Amino acid sequence: MTHAVIVNDRQQYALWPTGSGLPDGWLATGWTGGEQACLDRISELWKDGRPAAVRRAVAEDAARPAVQLLVTPRLWLREVLPEEAEQLTEGGTAGLEWLGGTPSAETRIAAKMLTRAAGAGVHVPGWGMYLLLRAEDVVVVGAMGFHGPPADGSAEIGFDLTEQARGQGYATEALGELAAWTLRQSGLDTVVATTTEDNVTSQRVMERAGFELQPERDQEGLLVYRLTR
Repeated sequence: MTHAVIVNDRQQYALWPTGSGLPDGWLATGWTGGEQACLDRISELWKDGRPAAVRRAVAEDAARPAVQLLVTPRLWLREVLPEEAEQLTEGGTAGLEWLGGTPSAETRIAAKMLTRAAGAGVHVPGWGMYLLLRAEDVVVVGAMGFHGPPADGSAEIGFDLTEQARGQGYATEALGELAAWTLRQSGLDTVVATTTEDNVTSQRVMERAGFELQPERDQEGLLVYRLTR
């Protein structure tokens, strides 16, 4: 029994190392076991209709950073730590299996942006980059993240799936979950996503996730889609 499932007063669940003091505001649920068993239990709780914004410890040490994990029926959206982003930037896989073998060039660019933000001291935990892990086999099928921390009540999200994972609804599922998490945070009422006029696939993803096309374009001439609380 290496991990325990814990819960806070908002009915959000977390995977936490056993034998370590619980973070403030969290209580034990009584569920303990290996990491995979606990993650499976959290997925079951999600299916019961309960919120599943999750804090997951990255080591057997509660003093180490925790990564956020959001759960959908088919995916785990796993937050990337700055040191993991650096590995991706340098050509690695952050110790994970990727559909297609390696991260795309776009994902590596996003990882480089996270690394730079962390180096400049402006990275905000929870508001960085996420890997999309397929729940059935824990294989990475893409990445998603914020273009910087939120500002003026708004947050902007971008996404990139591996070529082999496209056309299966993963992007819509992940975008919808990350946008919903964003709008549950204090002071946030708008989520923005942009794309080019010829990228019809991305446009359809945003529409299926509930975003609405705006009449104005951004400064670079991109189409702007918006989801509000």
